[in-house]
Amino acid sequence: MKAIRVHEPGGPEVMVLEDAPDPEPGPGEVIVRMEAIGVNVVEVFQRTGEVSVQYPFTPGGEGSGVVTAVGEGVSRPRVGERVTSETIRGSYAELARARAERLVRVPDGVEAPYAAAVMMRGITAHYLARTTYPLRRGDRCLIHAAAGGVGLLLCQIAKRLGAWVVGTTSTQEKADLVRDAGADEVILYAQQDFVAEVKRLTSGKGVHVVYDSVGKDTFDGSLDCLGLRGMLVLCGQASGPVPPLDPQILNRKGSLYLTRPLFAHYVADPEELAARVTELLGWIREGWLRVHIERTFPLADADEAHRVLEDHRARETRETGGKMLLIP
Repeated sequence: MKAIRVHEPGGPEVMVLEDAPDPEPGPGEVIVRMEAIGVNVVEVFQRTGEVSVQYPFTPGGEGSGVVTAVGEGVSRPRVGERVTSETIRGSYAELARARAERLVRVPDGVEAPYAAAVMMRGITAHYLARTTYPLRRGDRCLIHAAAGGVGLLLCQIAKRLGAWVVGTTSTQEKADLVRDAGADEVILYAQQDFVAEVKRLTSGKGVHVVYDSVGKDTFDGSLDCLGLRGMLVLCGQASGPVPPLDPQILNRKGSLYLTRPLFAHYVADPEELAARVTELLGWIREGWLRVHIERTFPLADADEAHRVLEDHRARETRETGGKMLLIP
């Protein structure tokens, strides 16, 4: 088979397409013939050495494909089934190993690229709206970086659940994307005071929940956007980490709640993972949850995909909404 291999830390050029032995499944494992592979920032950090890995290695974890072999003790999935996961080992390859319990079946009607593209970002949006703060009809929510990859999905899900949605973003072009994703109101944070706008739009009541993936630059304002007993979900730190906080501030501002969710804690149980992904894929099949794929690259051009991803991060403080995929 062909696989991307990284023999030493460095720039995108250290990723090389090489011949590699076909993997064999161990107990509890399966082999997946990859059809679509997600490109994520963590793989950039692994490639550069910012995240510790053992060289040489094949990057990747997110992807979808077809099961070609199963190991001892595996009854599901079966050979020939279409599956997706966020924990495939070395998914930048034609064939990859995965733990059977971490694979979720892809239903008919959902194409492989969308099944791959929705895993990391889609699961995040799902647990934020369904579990961290379970949105109910009539809830008012503020979503920062609403034109980002998670933000656009979260806007769609929040609106589907009956929430009133306000999104913040940087440009009018992105504001159009946020409105198209279902936001009732959009605030251009570079031109408007988002706290004052939220207060105006809610007649001073504030919102029930703020989903804040920006961090340092928006944290204080996010607290001020909340109504009594509202919840601030700090789900990222694109602008940097939040400074230490005196808990009494939560008291003084209205008995507020603050939480900092971690992806791994919401998918630790394979059954919970399967339930989340199954619901997401069902929404895609129904046609109302739209996943934007920005670009696809041949597997051999993984280096170019990383260059594009790094260029986006250099030009934007917050991630763009489009997903990039590799196609073997």
